[in-house]
Amino acid sequence: MRKLDPTRVMKIDTTTLESGLSQAHDIVLIGHFNPDGDAVGSVTAAWHYLKARGKQAHMILPSPYPESMAFLEPEAEEDHIVICEREPETARRLVAGADLIICLDLNRLARTEYLEEDILASQARKVLIDHHIAAESERFDTVLSTIDVSSTCELLFWIIMAMPDIAGDPARIGLRCAESLYVGMMTDTNNFSNSVFPDTFEMAARLIARGVDKNGLQEKVLSCYSVSRTRLMGHMVKDKMKVLDKYHAAYMTLSNKEKERYHFKPGDSEGFVNLPLAISSVQVSALFTENIDGQYIRVSLRSKGRINVNRFANRFFNGGGHHNAAGGRLYIPLEEVPAYFENALAAWPDEEKFS
Repeated sequence: MRKLDPTRVMKIDTTTLESGLSQAHDIVLIGHFNPDGDAVGSVTAAWHYLKARGKQAHMILPSPYPESMAFLEPEAEEDHIVICEREPETARRLVAGADLIICLDLNRLARTEYLEEDILASQARKVLIDHHIAAESERFDTVLSTIDVSSTCELLFWIIMAMPDIAGDPARIGLRCAESLYVGMMTDTNNFSNSVFPDTFEMAARLIARGVDKNGLQEKVLSCYSVSRTRLMGHMVKDKMKVLDKYHAAYMTLSNKEKERYHFKPGDSEGFVNLPLAISSVQVSALFTENIDGQYIRVSLRSKGRINVNRFANRFFNGGGHHNAAGGRLYIPLEEVPAYFENALAAWPDEEKFS
């Protein structure tokens, strides 16, 4: 297989990262709250890579991940991902005992939810690997971040390619690591539908040549849902989708009562926010999901073309993200959300909308 220039996509200086990895004895890998495929993929990919190097590493996610991602975890029970909501003391003990903490797929420590203060209190060196806008670089010792990639998993792929032990040869990447990298990229691009760069296809081609079963991974991740989840999706499109022609927008709300009715599991609403964008007139789509404890509303935003939902999320929804994909939170009752969303659309200035 032809070797690639590992810095072809961007200038990646892995000197500091390699030095930190070489000296570290207890590494903790942390993703964000409400983990998606990119969070799970990047955390598990990093773990598999470090394991192959003989390093001791632990994985922590603040909250449960979609069941469709379970196959990315290591086989050994002692190597399982620690979910902070379920094992808070274990998670905090691991953070306190680490000499190197690597946060993946988050631009702010607040996205680690329960672990933010523990991470700040730790004396460990802190590394950030991320692809979101406005990375909180001042809270980390080393930051590898760019928005010019499809996903954190794509960035991590090129970082791994630049490491001395891989030296630009994807054949040296372990298959389990390669699978995690592919899944994160595949899910964050909605199976190559958005946020795709030319080098995203280069990454995919190299991983497939390495031995990744593209069709097999798509089936595991995208064709594994339950009957109740499929019925929920139908309910959302038929009964909950509201189209606001005046604003070329659409939205859906998902309550805890509806979750209970359709036996909702983490990850079941993945992709719902993209459904209204199949309508030619819809340029902005929103999904508002009631959190399980009812304390806030989770906001997911998607857009087409030049419309900047990152700015929209930052201004109106206590969040942010990417140009065409962002998220946030609202601290109002679910029944007040429709009026709030329509008012936000009306107040959204064009200089932010098309920036």
